[in-house]
Amino acid sequence: MTSEREPTTGADRAEVDRQITKIRQRMDSLDARLVALLNERASCAKEIGLLKDTVGLAVYQPDREIEVLNQVRARNEGPLNAEAITRVFERIIDEARRLERSTD
Repeated sequence: MTSEREPTTGADRAEVDRQITKIRQRMDSLDARLVALLNERASCAKEIGLLKDTVGLAVYQPDREIEVLNQVRARNEGPLNAEAITRVFERIIDEARRLERSTD
């Protein structure tokens, strides 16, 4: 990505670097929250897997997967588009399914 802007001064560059650092710190905090939430969701998947196992239900339930994907797309306000949200949640669902299968 090229820019046709004038070269920045040292003071401008220092301010940009400061802002980038601040935003990255916010992202690091968000990442920590995401990890905690993903692990909480994973714990739910393990519980569901144990319950399904007790009554012989199949781990893979395509109707539920479609429901989850529809829900997250409906709640998405961007800037990620629906396709990006779908890809992220498909991966999350894959990992949840893996956990549901491992009942140890």
